[in-house]
Amino acid sequence: MHWIALRPRPEAASASGPGDAVALTEPLRALGWWALQYTPRVALLDGAVLLEVSGSVRLWGGLAALLRRIHMSKEPVAQVDSAQGATSLIAHARLQALPQPVPPPDALPLHTLGAARPHLATLARLGCSTWGQLRALPRGGLARRFGAALVDALDQAYGQRPDVYPWLALPEAFAARLELPDAVAQASALLFGARRLLAQLQVWLRLRQCGVLALELGWQMDARRHTARSGALLLRVAEPAHDTAHLLHLLAEHLARVTLPAPVLWLSLRTLQTQPLVAQNASLLPDTAPPGDTLTQLVERLSARLGAERVLRCRLQADHRPESMQTWTAALGCPDLIAVNALLIGARGQKSMQSVGDPCVPPSALASAWLPTWLLQPPLPLRVHAGRPQYCGALTLLAGPQRLEAGWWDAAADAPALRDYFIARSSTSALLWIYRQRLRRPATSTPADGADWYLHGVFG
Repeated sequence: MHWIALRPRPEAASASGPGDAVALTEPLRALGWWALQYTPRVALLDGAVLLEVSGSVRLWGGLAALLRRIHMSKEPVAQVDSAQGATSLIAHARLQALPQPVPPPDALPLHTLGAARPHLATLARLGCSTWGQLRALPRGGLARRFGAALVDALDQAYGQRPDVYPWLALPEAFAARLELPDAVAQASALLFGARRLLAQLQVWLRLRQCGVLALELGWQMDARRHTARSGALLLRVAEPAHDTAHLLHLLAEHLARVTLPAPVLWLSLRTLQTQPLVAQNASLLPDTAPPGDTLTQLVERLSARLGAERVLRCRLQADHRPESMQTWTAALGCPDLIAVNALLIGARGQKSMQSVGDPCVPPSALASAWLPTWLLQPPLPLRVHAGRPQYCGALTLLAGPQRLEAGWWDAAADAPALRDYFIARSSTSALLWIYRQRLRRPATSTPADGADWYLHGVFG
């Protein structure tokens, strides 16, 4: 068996960046997650990560190639120290003895053996300062005076007992907690702690090769200041997010509108819904991410800043009535809108200009030429004089009629729409879109000449 012990270097804690130790809530655990890509036998012991690589070293081209790959990697910590040994305790002890030259097991100092640390003062009076000197003492007397745990640790260190550890495994769902260095009274100040939790989440997402769709940022408050003890912020995105920069922007927008009833002492972050990432690169070359935010990310950021009810999108409906052809709904969760836009762009790229008389133009395109730029809601009743509708003077009918009979299937409407639409012009206004109601509704007043005229739109 062959073991490798890893430990983040002290100078890595002063670095800054999305993958550095300073940005992680649990850098040692993140290093252990990252080490699972080299071997499934990974354990945490006394501030170090232990890897048993005898079964997988051939897959990486040998031990030297594996160590070179470990030290050249920049995620999740900038730099790590490493040591090797035939057993886990030897590798762990040599890691603690750095930067000294690699000593043989008998020359390792006693403080590098965890089971011997509580007895260092007594062992020093006995003249024992190395593993070899401790091992030379009678086993029976050593067990009676210091306990069987010390003898068992020596046997494990020299390979006479098996190495038994709870192997580290990547959790199915992410959950992490962070104790804040000081009580935080402003919700926007929680972003500093949330950034560290998100950095830990990004390590987990990369190793799981998935993106997050929903997560929860929770906090625990000082119970002495208010009856409320906890709070939470639920965050959902339309597309699986594997880069936490977008999530950090959304949290900043939402936290800016949160009022804390009491100071916060603890932060927690957990994933509620994730989705495996699907590669979309059809090229042989590595795909580079486009600069800036996508349309979905822009909509989510605007909705978080202005409110979901103020960022709307148009949804088309299969209805011939102009006032019912579209509805305006919240723009959150709009991948279908993006797909429609991409489809339209592709269609325009194939044939960008078509005349009205072109036989390739569908009949719906000809009908849409009647539709004005602006619709009035509700339609404006027009005064009629001498059989002609009036709006800033008498109107001149230029085109029409275009008959519309629709709405009989709508249970919410009190009567179907039976209209004849015309394009009209007056001497003092632009082109107007008016219609004549063929059948009067009971609630409407009876015009002088027996016809109901309404102004429904204006051509820009």
